[in-house]
Amino acid sequence: MRCLTCGDATSPEHNDCQRCHTPLGQPAVTPGLPTYRVRGIGLAATIAVGATAVFYLVVSLSPLIGIVLARRAMANDDTDLLLGAAVVGGLLALPMVVAHLTAAVLVIIWTWRARKNTDAFPGALPTLGAGWAIAGWLVPFANFVVPARVVAGVARDSLWRRFTPTLVVVWWCAWLVFSVGGRLTSRADEKAYDKLPETPFTDAGYQAYVDYYGDSLLRNALPAVACAVAAVTLILLIHRISAAQEARIAQAAPVWPTAAGWPAAPVWPAQPVPVAQSGPAAQPVPSGPAGPAVPATQSASDAQSVPAAQPASEGAPGAAPTV
Repeated sequence: MRCLTCGDATSPEHNDCQRCHTPLGQPAVTPGLPTYRVRGIGLAATIAVGATAVFYLVVSLSPLIGIVLARRAMANDDTDLLLGAAVVGGLLALPMVVAHLTAAVLVIIWTWRARKNTDAFPGALPTLGAGWAIAGWLVPFANFVVPARVVAGVARDSLWRRFTPTLVVVWWCAWLVFSVGGRLTSRADEKAYDKLPETPFTDAGYQAYVDYYGDSLLRNALPAVACAVAAVTLILLIHRISAAQEARIAQAAPVWPTAAGWPAAPVWPAQPVPVAQSGPAAQPVPSGPAGPAVPATQSASDAQSVPAAQPASEGAPGAAPTV
């Protein structure tokens, strides 16, 4: 006997498949339970995650522009260049925020669908309900643990693992460093910027801006690296889980399967329905295998008195000559 999920040979010594952990005799997908497509939403989520990582790296490197403009402002004694550096940083941050919000929505939708699919997989052992795939990201303090647990359970049940895959651990650790480190870096930048002279009149004042952008570049280095690692690992997870779930859902059997090789039921052609007409003329009932047609208005006794057709006699007008 072979497993209906992965196709490996099974043994009666075990209650489930030793590869995919599907109970013996169970189908790949439980009939009657809903499943959801995850490949399309997963592709959209990976694009948004990748765009967020690229925009965040650009924002993290934007202090380089500030350093260049601050040095030119010091050389030319032009304070407008300092204002231009702040404007450039804000413009670069705008598409990153939009991409980040889009990625968050798409990842949450994908996580919910992937978690709901595991309910239809025999042998799956989910530890949290599907609602936590959404609430886990929104509830304060719980969002430090719950999303990782949901994704870890989905990865185990979809990729046939007894233990949490390493990719999940790497992704969540990198995400925490990026999330917490990014907030701390942003607050440190705000405090340092408030200490700068509003209008520098000396080289020391301009140099303070140069030092500020240099320190900001160093502070953003760790969150930027963590963002890149988190994005790459999450993209890999979404791709692998989506492919595994789509392949398993494609093996789903109908609720009432038919035995292989049984002939299909014959389809009989529709028979015309007799229609009775008012008046002297009536439509005849179509003749069947039992005999000639009987007019619809004729009774059964009259039908029995109808003489059988006689063969044409020799010499009768219109009759064919006999040989």
